[in-house]
Parts: sequence; C-alpha cells; structure tokens
Amino acid sequence: MTTSVFAFIIVLGVLVFFHELGHFLVARLCGVGVTKFSLGFGPRIVGRIIGRTDYRISAIPLGGYVKMVGDEPGSQIDPSDIPFSFNHKSLSRRIAIVAAGPMFNLALAWVIFCGLFLVTGTYVLNATIGDVRAGSPAEQAGMIKGDRVISIDDQPVGAWDDMARQISKSQGRPITIAIDRAGDRQRMVLQPELAQTQTVLGETTDRYVIGVTSAGDITHRELGPVNAIRESLYQCWSITRLTVVSIVKLIQGRLSAKTLGGPIMIAEMAGQQASEGAANLLFFIAVLSINLAVLNFLPIPVLDGGHLLFFMIEAVMRRPLSTRAREIANQGGMAVLIALMIFVFYNDISRILLG
Repeated sequence: MTTSVFAFIIVLGVLVFFHELGHFLVARLCGVGVTKFSLGFGPRIVGRIIGRTDYRISAIPLGGYVKMVGDEPGSQIDPSDIPFSFNHKSLSRRIAIVAAGPMFNLALAWVIFCGLFLVTGTYVLNATIGDVRAGSPAEQAGMIKGDRVISIDDQPVGAWDDMARQISKSQGRPITIAIDRAGDRQRMVLQPELAQTQTVLGETTDRYVIGVTSAGDITHRELGPVNAIRESLYQCWSITRLTVVSIVKLIQGRLSAKTLGGPIMIAEMAGQQASEGAANLLFFIAVLSINLAVLNFLPIPVLDGGHLLFFMIEAVMRRPLSTRAREIANQGGMAVLIALMIFVFYNDISRILLG
C-alpha cells in the first residue's frame, strides 16, 4: 500500500509538472505574465514567490494549473499589465501556449522511451514457428514447428510482427515464404486464409493468416542513438493511436466503460510497476503521459482541447466567443468531467470489492 501511494505521487507529480511546465515556458516565451504555477489544487501548502510568480504546492494532489495574467475572458486587468495579458496576445500565440501542455507530455514520453531504449535496448519476438494448425495453409505447404521465417516475397522478415503484417497485407493472394530449418533454407508457396482474430482491445476482426503461432523465441537487441530515436517515435505513435482508437470505441459503445480506471487503479498499477523496477515505472509514466496528452486534446471545455476549440471558432468568426457562451460551455465541460471522475471512482471501488 505504501509503495502504491508513493509511486502514485511520483507518477502524478512528474506528469503534472511537465504538463504545466509546457504552458509556463511557452507563456513566458510569448511574453505572457504568470502569477501562479501550482502542483495540485486548493489551498497553498508551501511555495515561493519569485518575481510575479507564486510557485506552490497545493493541498489536492490531483492535477495542477498555471495562472496567467488576463487569462479569464472579460476580466479587468491593470493597464500596465496589458502587454503581459494572455487574452491580448495574438491567436497563434494563445494556441501555442495552450497546446504546449499536452505537447510537453508527448515530449516527456519520447525522452523516456529514448533513454530506456538506449540503456536497455529492446526485445524482439522472432518469426519462429510454434504450433502449426492442422489443415492450415502453413501445414499444407509443409511448414513445421521450429521453422524460422526469413522473408516473404523476398521482403526480409526481422520479427514476428513483420511476418504477421506482410501476411495480412497479402489480402489472400499466394505468397512465397523463405524459411530456415536447422540451417537448411527452403522456399514454399502458400495462400493465406481469412480468419477471425482478437485485437488488443478484445474486439473480433478479420485478417489473413497462415495458421501458425509463435514459438516465443525472443532476442535482445542493442539500439544505437538513431535506432533508439526511431523506435521511440514508433512507440509514441503506436500508443497514441491505440489511445485514440480506444476513446472512439468507448464513445461508440464497442468497448466496455468498465475498462476505465481512476486514481485508485493508477496507484495500484504504479505500485506494481515500481516493485518491478525503475525501468518498468518509467515506461508506465511514458504511457500515462501519452494518455494524458491525448485526453487533454479532446474538445471538451475546461480541457486544453476545449480552449483550442474556442480558438478555432474565433479564427472562423474573426472574433472571440462571448464571455457568457464560454461560461456555459465551461460549466457543461466541468459537469462532464465531474461525472467521469465519479464513474471511474465507482469502477475502481467496484473492482476492489469484487476482487
């Protein structure tokens, strides 16, 4: 329990700090005055005022915020502060400041992945055949357990995912597979068949297969700086795409809302990852950082995406939305977030009670 709480504080602190740091740094770069930089909400516990900025840690550790000069529509500000006012800056600068928070979360994930890949390298599931299904295209072509796929249609295969991807892309046309069988290289022609498979989200989908499973043969690969950067970008893209797809399927009702978790679930997972080592905890932070970035880009008022939506409307209308319209939208957005928070807490508690 103590490990989970401590790990949760570290994870949330890192995510919130980098998110708000993005807003803060770009705001200062754009000449906007910042009056508060807070980790947490509510009453100030401890802090220090430097210049006009109050750097503080607040009582409720479930987020943070950056308070800027003139960032509330219709607010009265001192004429001397107009040059430092957020709402008096150009639309492009306001967009940059708001987008900087989630972009810093994406950057944090990329930096963590780069560091992990440089230090630990990566593990690759080799294209080594395990079981061969009876009557499958692979069995009919003569493939047996232990064969290692080298190429498909003369395209090199470096890993199991490469093989699966090339087979799926065949769309059922005959393919030529080169294998290594205990040092003896052979070629065989077979025709993939359409089958139902499960996605990582538990959905059933149709894809072309040859009827084999992996032998679980894994190889460790060291990565130099260039390959670490490339692998980190791919990792960020994959997790971002999976997060977006999951959100879309939740909205469509094709993914159960019971899969959503809140602070309790995050704390449990953080504690588990921390107990397995620093590398696991860092990887977990990177994944959550991407999730946080994607969620903040959603066009929900009070989130960064909601502010960006307002700016897009302003760009089209050539004038800002009225203060009243923003207030109503923000109230609606806050209601949605509160309802979502209650729901994920309910999910967390139900998960604990039901074991």
